[in-house]
Amino acid sequence: MTNQQTSDWISIGVDTGGTFTDFVLSIGNRIYTHKLLSTPSNPAEAVLQGLEEVVSQIETMGSASLVAKAHLTVTHGSTVATNTLLERNGAEVALLTTKNFEDLLQIGRQNRAELYNFNLVQPVPLVDESKRYGIKERICHTGEVQVPLDPTELDQLINQLPSIEAIAVCFLFSYINPKHERMVVEALVKRAVNRSIPISTSHQILPEYREFERFSTTVANAYVQPKVQKYLHFLHTNLATRLNRSLASKPRLRIMQSNGGSISVETASRVPIRTALSGPAGGVIGAYEIGKTAKYEQLITFDMGGTSTDVSLCDREISLTTESQIGGIPIQIPMIDIHTVGAGGGSVAQVDLGGALRVGPESAGADPGPACYGVGDLPTVTDANLFLGRIDPRYFLGGKMSLQPERSTKVIHQLSTEVGKSPLETAEGILRVANATMARAIRVVSIERGYDPREFALISFGGAGGLHACELAQSLSIPTVIIPPHGGLLSAMGMLLADVVKDYSQTVLWQANEHLYVQLTNQFRRLRQKAETELGNEGFEPELTQYQLTLDLRYSGQSYELNVPFDEQFETYFHQAHAKRFGHSRTDYPVEVVNLRLRAIGYVEKPKFASTSEKIGATSDISAQPFEQKEVVFGEPRLTNLYHRQDLSVGVVIASPSIIFELSATTVVPPDFKAKVDQFDNLILSQSESF
Repeated sequence: MTNQQTSDWISIGVDTGGTFTDFVLSIGNRIYTHKLLSTPSNPAEAVLQGLEEVVSQIETMGSASLVAKAHLTVTHGSTVATNTLLERNGAEVALLTTKNFEDLLQIGRQNRAELYNFNLVQPVPLVDESKRYGIKERICHTGEVQVPLDPTELDQLINQLPSIEAIAVCFLFSYINPKHERMVVEALVKRAVNRSIPISTSHQILPEYREFERFSTTVANAYVQPKVQKYLHFLHTNLATRLNRSLASKPRLRIMQSNGGSISVETASRVPIRTALSGPAGGVIGAYEIGKTAKYEQLITFDMGGTSTDVSLCDREISLTTESQIGGIPIQIPMIDIHTVGAGGGSVAQVDLGGALRVGPESAGADPGPACYGVGDLPTVTDANLFLGRIDPRYFLGGKMSLQPERSTKVIHQLSTEVGKSPLETAEGILRVANATMARAIRVVSIERGYDPREFALISFGGAGGLHACELAQSLSIPTVIIPPHGGLLSAMGMLLADVVKDYSQTVLWQANEHLYVQLTNQFRRLRQKAETELGNEGFEPELTQYQLTLDLRYSGQSYELNVPFDEQFETYFHQAHAKRFGHSRTDYPVEVVNLRLRAIGYVEKPKFASTSEKIGATSDISAQPFEQKEVVFGEPRLTNLYHRQDLSVGVVIASPSIIFELSATTVVPPDFKAKVDQFDNLILSQSESF
């Protein structure tokens, strides 16, 4: 068996968002899309309903014979782990740890997120104090057993455990020698505790030093595990039941990870913390692949959905980080480096205690949604766009979802009274405040990290991205904006483009010396053997795999590291990276290797972005003809051209101001911008003088 797909495979990417659940289906050389409102009470219901609808859609469009003999792979970006951490409704967890370190989760570190806030409240640990248990044991930093673990004491402790739903086992220096953690698991197995209660051990979840982050990540895994396992079991079981009637075989389900790759349901159930933030990760994967195909490899991805905005910087490669937090909880697993702010189409606008206009982070979400959806009664960014004419209720969601403009008008007028401005000024103020929040997010991933946004293109997606992208680019002097086709569904598209990825790490804390390269090579060899075995178990032949080796390095005495590729020049790479990030380097100073990281990739067949360049000669630089014109507010009412995106040929130029409608998104081309359709059907937008 190999994972290279053939023409009898159907691939579906599914992204569950706060407002909509998106579907992109690839069969043969064709792409089908679908979108419906999320079901927050049980996200799986929208997933299953949408999968049935999109399969029925292609059956009724003349592809029933293809479906009947096809094998289905569904790659799903789940929000269950993320929402569980944010909403603090996870499992009752017991923490078993080295005696006298029971309060490590509560002590944390001394860093202050808000230096001058004397009333700052630290996040409450995921494990209650009464459920943290210390065990006499000690392994030294060398891996030597200093205080053996007493099996009798361990049995007594297990007998005293109260009613719990998950167990986390975290001992000091288990990343060097996991002997004692394994003894605990064996004892729990012997006592039959683990038949229904999942166990997370730190040497398996995160075999790295820094005990607080290792404990925090392991506990977070245990905290979300029962709920994620229940969700995946429900989804997997019902997927087979509800779709088997149409397909040649049982559907295969894969789960998106936050590192940009997918994993099996079994792995996701065992290490569910790796699925946190998987939806935004899919968006970055899709945006990077599309940008690279269009010859833009320096990209800032801008994903504006209904609840939040996610931005990431790709400097010829996707940026990864191991320093993330979700709901204030440190999660130190490899993730795509994404910065998130509470600004989306559903972000609520209100007047704060100082009388200023504030937008977000509160969101109306899918239920009740913006006022124009017909249920909510609070003004949102979507309501402001509708009030100004930038959203047209006739073409929202391809005309499949009706909006109520009169409700937007009502809530904007109410807010304008509180603000003391005219309704038009209030609506434009909502957009300016939201844009300022999103611009700050882009500065975080670019300027604050030594990158000049003027050297990058902004690739915009998400249902609301095209409404704001040009004004954001203008405020940051970004020269080019890219709006890919099906931009509102790009996170789901990214699921189709995701390879199978497994990350491995090991802390070594070795000082650089003349034999270090050989030592590291030998250590990487052991990690690679494990990776080859696991990819092989998933059906990947050697020719469909790749292994990326990197190191976390620092100058001796530093507290934090930079990640660089591993080869004989790794020290040179580190000095260069340090100079770029911090403005200086010390080539005469000793370097320390902290962690080895190995990324194992199993390549899968992906949809191809076919070029339509043969059509360019006939349509290049021809002005597009709008199907209609209407007044839209850009500071003042301006006569604006309206287009349907499917009517735009390759090479046509769209003058401003214009609005371009498609099923999943709306794109605004404000004054002083022009747009052009490239050979991959992307909209390329730029200010007139530089177009």
